[in-house]
Amino acid sequence: MGTYVLQISSSLPFIPKHALISRRFLPFSLPENRHFSIKLESHNSKITHSARKNDVGFDTAAYEADRLSRDAEARKAMAETSQKETQDESDPKAWKWVIRNRVWDSMEAQNIAQFPRPVHHRIPNFVGANIAANKVEASTHVLLSELEEFKMAKCVKVNPDTPQKQVRFLTLNAGKKLLTPQPRLRTGFFSILESQMLSSSTIKEACTSVGVAKYGRAIGLDEKIKVDLIVIGSVAVDPKTGARLGKGEGFAELEYGMLRYMGAIDDSTPIVTSVHDEQLVDDIPVEKLLIHDVPVDIICTPTKIICTNTPIPKPQGIYWDKLSPEKLGQIKILRELKSRIERETGQKLPCGPSEKLPPTAQRRC
Repeated sequence: MGTYVLQISSSLPFIPKHALISRRFLPFSLPENRHFSIKLESHNSKITHSARKNDVGFDTAAYEADRLSRDAEARKAMAETSQKETQDESDPKAWKWVIRNRVWDSMEAQNIAQFPRPVHHRIPNFVGANIAANKVEASTHVLLSELEEFKMAKCVKVNPDTPQKQVRFLTLNAGKKLLTPQPRLRTGFFSILESQMLSSSTIKEACTSVGVAKYGRAIGLDEKIKVDLIVIGSVAVDPKTGARLGKGEGFAELEYGMLRYMGAIDDSTPIVTSVHDEQLVDDIPVEKLLIHDVPVDIICTPTKIICTNTPIPKPQGIYWDKLSPEKLGQIKILRELKSRIERETGQKLPCGPSEKLPPTAQRRC
């Protein structure tokens, strides 16, 4: 191991505030009202941001075990919700489950779903996902990575699901900022990753859910950021209207609404989805979509690029009357946003109907 000597110079009285130089992290005491000079030298090679984060002891195995456990609980709850709402013909969301289950069943039957399987209650990791992202299938077709919207974007928001992993890699590999939400917003909010934060040996890991938590910089609601492009996962999408169905948990809509509140996106921000051709449908009734459902502008498949020119209005923020108290109780960042808006407006926001959610897993040390 190398040796390090800390150097900090100041012409002003020292009052330690930052965690990295606070008293409890230093093996010696510093005077608060005296000038000082301390030196940090390294006999090792350049230390990257990712190396420093690894040094603090990120427990990859524990994080992944917790993620898989929570995912299993969530899929079980969604299966129960699907069964209950599908059986109730009067339920306004029943038709969505009919389409989702048809697509999931078809992908399993045709063996066009990749790991993880079964594909039900997931954003499908479809055969050809990498092709939809960046591989030429036909010379006349534009690739996602060659879309003008992607080329021009400086910051791209990509969902954390497996089929969009290659898109996350392409974003970082192109030197762009990558904005990715923590899965189900359960351990935080969004994380930002940049290529200069990573090394050639860590960039691929950084494109995984574990890597985002390990190498990303967490941001809050006050972050000043402009997102130029959104890449979103889908279970089914209508190429004629841009109507989209996710896996049924509503997190894409919540993430979109929070970014609208932050001023990071607006109606002009392009929304792209990458899917298998089998996920293209023509029976999503636009008139039955809810106000918070997010449409897409561009669809990328392994064989084609489709510009939808969607007529569906994009959500303007969080619709609190659609948000259940159970989901609000599980997502800290939503509670913070709700409290902030209520303080700013002096009015209490409404709450939506109750729903069954998977139990919150116990935090692991």
